[in-house]
Amino acid sequence: MGVPAFFRWLSRKYPSIIVHCVEEKSKECNGVRIPVDTSKPNPNEVEFDNLYLDMNGIIHPCTHPEDKPAPKNEDEMMVAIFEYIDRLFNIIRPRRVLYMAIDGVAPRAKMNQQRSRRFRASKEGMELTEEKHRMREEVLQRGGYLPPEEIKERFDSNCITPGTEFMDNLAKCLRYYIADRLTNDPGWRTLSVFLSDASVPGEGEHKIMDFIRRQRAQPNHDPNTHHCLCGADADLIMLGLATHEPNFTIIREEFKPNKPKPCALCGQMGHEIKDCQGVAREKRGEHDEFADTVPVSEQEFIFIRLCVLREYLQRELTMASLPFPFNFERSVDDWVFMCFFVGNDFLPHLPSLEIREGAIDRLVSIYKDVVHRTGGYLTENGFVNLERVELIMQAVGVAEDNIFKKRKEDEVRRRPAAATEQAPAFLPGGQFAPQALGGRDRPMAVQNARQTAFDMRMQGSRYQQNKDGAGCSDGVDRLGVKRKAEDSDSEPEPEDNVRLWEEGWKQRYYKTKFDVDETDDDFRKKVVKSYVEGLCWVLRYYYQGCASWKWYFPFHYAPFASDFKDIKDMFMEFEKGTKPFSPLEQLMGVFPAASGNFLPPTWRALMTDPDSSIIDFYPDDFAIDLNGKKYAWQGVALLPFVDERRLRASLEKVYPDLTSEEVRRNSLGSDVVFVSKSHPLCDFIQELYRSESHEGTQIPPELCHGTQGILYLDQEPILPDEPVESPVPMLRDIPSSRAVGIKFKDPQYEEGHVFKAVILPGAKIPSKVLKPGDWEKSSSGPWRPQLGFNPNRHQVHLDQSAFRALGHGGGQYSSAPPPSSYHQGNYRPPLRDHPPPFQRESHTLHPFWWFSA
Repeated sequence: MGVPAFFRWLSRKYPSIIVHCVEEKSKECNGVRIPVDTSKPNPNEVEFDNLYLDMNGIIHPCTHPEDKPAPKNEDEMMVAIFEYIDRLFNIIRPRRVLYMAIDGVAPRAKMNQQRSRRFRASKEGMELTEEKHRMREEVLQRGGYLPPEEIKERFDSNCITPGTEFMDNLAKCLRYYIADRLTNDPGWRTLSVFLSDASVPGEGEHKIMDFIRRQRAQPNHDPNTHHCLCGADADLIMLGLATHEPNFTIIREEFKPNKPKPCALCGQMGHEIKDCQGVAREKRGEHDEFADTVPVSEQEFIFIRLCVLREYLQRELTMASLPFPFNFERSVDDWVFMCFFVGNDFLPHLPSLEIREGAIDRLVSIYKDVVHRTGGYLTENGFVNLERVELIMQAVGVAEDNIFKKRKEDEVRRRPAAATEQAPAFLPGGQFAPQALGGRDRPMAVQNARQTAFDMRMQGSRYQQNKDGAGCSDGVDRLGVKRKAEDSDSEPEPEDNVRLWEEGWKQRYYKTKFDVDETDDDFRKKVVKSYVEGLCWVLRYYYQGCASWKWYFPFHYAPFASDFKDIKDMFMEFEKGTKPFSPLEQLMGVFPAASGNFLPPTWRALMTDPDSSIIDFYPDDFAIDLNGKKYAWQGVALLPFVDERRLRASLEKVYPDLTSEEVRRNSLGSDVVFVSKSHPLCDFIQELYRSESHEGTQIPPELCHGTQGILYLDQEPILPDEPVESPVPMLRDIPSSRAVGIKFKDPQYEEGHVFKAVILPGAKIPSKVLKPGDWEKSSSGPWRPQLGFNPNRHQVHLDQSAFRALGHGGGQYSSAPPPSSYHQGNYRPPLRDHPPPFQRESHTLHPFWWFSA
């Protein structure tokens, strides 16, 4: 979901939802690496049934990482993806299902955001190339040293889009990877592995949700299935809550701000490209054997426990004295719906609702005040009651004027503090960075000490010059070189012509953003109607699937909350029977001309030929409206919207130019399910291949942990006892596979079927984790928080021998007696905010544990 601050806000407001992952590492014996046995119990003290991978969140960091050298070629990228999946599998260890979903062709509503991202990525890539060329010339002219410029083609991350050769190759590589793991890894033997590649329409996370929805509506579904979904997008939290599955966990990389990145010019750490001085690289190792290594810390993972988030929400949303029965599941759906107002991938957020300003808390407060008058909940099973939503919007609208004024006051209040703050002239990083007392648990590696020392000298010299008033005229340094405007710390902020904090803000907003007068009621109603349609489409998308493949919000900006008047009848229903774009059509809809090399030649020409009928879809440059924000990435890319009819009319003329291979890549594909020879479903699938059945066949649920669906023969199947050729030259072929694959289709339902957003019968709600509000009033003894997933974990304690050992260690505590609360080995140490690692153990510590720490 397009809310960068959402997870930060959520984890701060509800801190107990986060649990750090325990990861077992492989060992090395006599130079041979011994892999982890993933068939053994999970070290996180929880057993997961199903693991779902939103693959685009894996593909991007593996192909163009930000904090380490990029892979040299496509083969290394594939290996990096395999290793990333292995690591996740080692942590989660699913026992029933592994589902890998790659983004396919997206609904039209999402394509606007995809188009914006890809145009921005192309523009930023070209700007970086130009900046590198300019800085290289400057550094060399000053006599600096830079390594020889590599003749290396820049990796265009836009190729991670359905329909490209890269995505086609990735699908082949993942089929090989699955066959290899099913053949060789004992932890995979019981799994059903589903692969939904880029040829299958739909966003990865929504293909996963569709699978879960359709399975839980089947009579054989286990309501106590423990799901784990991997991905970094904030909308995964919403999607997980929308399933109403009681055991749902999300795993994601732990975000660590300000991670060091190598300079894009010289490749050294400790500075950015604009500060590069061309200092020669220090030798790494006695013989410079570590020259090509960049010291990076391994990315760690965290769990987000949605069952704990549900506990928090139950406390926050429970309302007494309602004129109708309180239903917690319905209130969760309303909370998910209200979060859409602060931003999502399909609609711009309302101007008065900023998550950093407590927008969600404000909405919840208004909701609890208004719900008594609404007569019921805002949503039901993904359908919106617009009459009730209007009451919420009008309550927000009443406060809009004060919200905008307070935003300006806060901004003005922050500026003097920043201007008067006394800071050192230069703060070094790495080992030299200042640390709070006791804040550093271990020394950091020295990185590029020579460059850091140079920077310190230069910064100190400049500070002294400024302090002494060394006679330099404005804009000229002591060497007589004029400083560039962009070097100034006080760059002028862009002028805000809307001025939401002043009277007349609504008129100025509509005139500046839409170029219409505020008095044009018909236009405002048109914008509001489109936004209302969008709210209905997004909620339906989250709870029922894609309601329309062609609907989209046709404006760059949102209306005001106070504009939501008489919206009850603004939306009736979406057009039925719409179809997704084909992969190559989507490429034409989202790619800039600079990425046209991924398209067939005659298609590519439509992006660049001045006489092309759709040349206006592909501007060479475009404006970015900061829209009250500080950074360009937060702004609005003012790109023209693609007219679907014009696009398809132009493509009709070039469709005959496609080769057979391009026709194949432009067709829509199917999910594939793989199992090992030891899986109960294997014999059933082999019999289908032997009978050459071309009819769809239902999966017997008893053979596949209750999973149901329809099987179709694959034209190029992976079969048991057959060889599988490796598509990656550096990896070995599989001489005799122990896997079988077959096409899979989710269970089908009648048109108009409504998936119920409820807790299923037989589901067991997990034990409570949060401290009860009335705990102090009860006689239950001292409160002990649950650490990790295991509610029955015993806390560590020191036995009598450990306290005796304290007397032999010397020092100021050598004669200290055991605490007064210690009796017969039942001493419990005071709880800390962050328990040390040894509290993970359930057994008594060895008396000399501190000596080996």
